[in-house]
Amino acid sequence: MVTEDKRPSPADIAAMLTDQTSACAAAREAIAGGGEVVVWDREVPQWMVVGIAWRRLAITSKRGRPTLALDETVEILARHRGEQLRTATIDTPDRSWFFNVYFDATWTELLARSGVNRARSPDPKDSPDPAQPR
Repeated sequence: MVTEDKRPSPADIAAMLTDQTSACAAAREAIAGGGEVVVWDREVPQWMVVGIAWRRLAITSKRGRPTLALDETVEILARHRGEQLRTATIDTPDRSWFFNVYFDATWTELLARSGVNRARSPDPKDSPDPAQPR
């Protein structure tokens, strides 16, 4: 069980990943399957994490990369203006997906979670059209 100012263990994080968003079950499965969990030690300002999440949403949308609950995460983080937050990441064992989880400053509340597929999106520039001259 997480207590104030004590970093959560992977088991603690898995227990906190109830069905709040579509990313929860997949993140729980990643932990259960032996995925890597990294819990960052420092607090970060809300504006920084919401900015990163917003930019990640814009890029993944533009590239057509699959995500889980990233739009919801941006909305949730935006509501915590002025707060200090803590973060952790979860990688699936095959590293095909990664998840970001965001906590309050005391580690006692899991605020938001999202997942992004790491699979390389096809880029039209990478596969030349045989009909086009070079």
